[in-house]
Amino acid sequence: MTKTAIAAIIVLFVCQGCVSTSAAPSAAAPKVVLIIGDGMDDQQITIARHYLVGEAGALALDGMPQRAQVRMQTVDEANPTMPDYVPDSANTATSMATGIVTSAGRIGTTAGTDRDAVTIMELAAGAGYGTGIVTTASVTDATPASFVAHVNWRLCEGPRSMVPRAQRGGLFSGNCSADLKANGGKGSISEQIAASRMDVVLGGGRQHFDQPAEGEATKTVADAAIGQGFAIVHTGDELAALPDEGRVLGLFSPSTMPVKWRGAGDAKAERVQRVDGRPVLPEPFACEPNPEFATMPTLPAMARAALDRLDGKSFMLMIESASIDKQSHLRRPCGQIGELGQLDDTLKLVLDYARAHPETLVLVTADHSQAAQLIPETSVLAALNAASPGAFARVRTPEGALMGVNYSTNDSNVQEDHTGADVPLFASGPGADAIPSSLRQPEVFGLLLRHLGLEAPR
Repeated sequence: MTKTAIAAIIVLFVCQGCVSTSAAPSAAAPKVVLIIGDGMDDQQITIARHYLVGEAGALALDGMPQRAQVRMQTVDEANPTMPDYVPDSANTATSMATGIVTSAGRIGTTAGTDRDAVTIMELAAGAGYGTGIVTTASVTDATPASFVAHVNWRLCEGPRSMVPRAQRGGLFSGNCSADLKANGGKGSISEQIAASRMDVVLGGGRQHFDQPAEGEATKTVADAAIGQGFAIVHTGDELAALPDEGRVLGLFSPSTMPVKWRGAGDAKAERVQRVDGRPVLPEPFACEPNPEFATMPTLPAMARAALDRLDGKSFMLMIESASIDKQSHLRRPCGQIGELGQLDDTLKLVLDYARAHPETLVLVTADHSQAAQLIPETSVLAALNAASPGAFARVRTPEGALMGVNYSTNDSNVQEDHTGADVPLFASGPGADAIPSSLRQPEVFGLLLRHLGLEAPR
């Protein structure tokens, strides 16, 4: 691609080359449910399938009638005409939410020029449609934030995060001072959610709403949200007790919600040790329930609550299983398997809803690929004393076999990196059969626009 072509992608707010299909949206009130598995590439799906349903089993994902591959696109912040081949959740979610290509760390804004890009949620709300976000991350985290907010750095989640940080490089440095309300900006991500026209926002992130709003001594961001008509709930029981009408902001944990599963005894992948030059593999482990998850509303329960509240009109609903990515970063295969299981259970619920509401387009995809790889539990080169150079887990599956899961994007003791491979897109509903087998990530925005009958921003 030429520099001119890449630049043209960046500066336009519309989805370049949005998918043109021959199938028109349903005549009934169109609905879209977009399910995002953060970091859910084919490796993650295969690892989870083996554990959850066995080698010969099938996930709900496997039964989706249409499948495509999605090519991610990212540009360098300092030189937006230059591609960056491995993205983060902020720029990839921004591509799906707005149709633009931007740089890593940006939320709903363009690389270099720092202009706001209109999101699908803003367009849907402007048309009088219902809007909802459900996530197992903080609702201010990169993926959900990209559908509702506009800041130049993903970590500006609350008012206290808006000050410049030490310039350590990459995603760990940033400055959102231009986004302060005092400087003509829209404030932190939590403040933008509080001021938004969203109908349903459910997930974690309470700590970012308990802070004083910008310029206020005692009034918190949560107080501002209540002033804008949100009912705020902190438990699944409180959510269930609310009437179906009215706007709701569910904040069920201080930050990311606890995951469903963990390795037995909190086991995770470990570095392979060597004795006299020979590898000593880590002990196998199975998965077990995470005790911290017991009091949390599940992802399917939150999705059910959102569908109930949005039912009866056109709507745009985004549901994210966030910790497929976060657990893979931490080299915890059981955590990522359990969160992919939550996504698959949520998909079953959404497909049941879509069968009763055939005007519903269901899309399942990922924002980017991740570090976990399915490799031999014992290397085929064992006779040469070969073993994984990274962190390695031997997961004992319900079938009684051992599954080797490897993480080796870097040699730090902190976390793994993302990877840059294509991610899958699964689809069912009106127009799904016309989705091409390969598309660019910004074109997902075009699928949403077309089915909802909305016009791209000029």
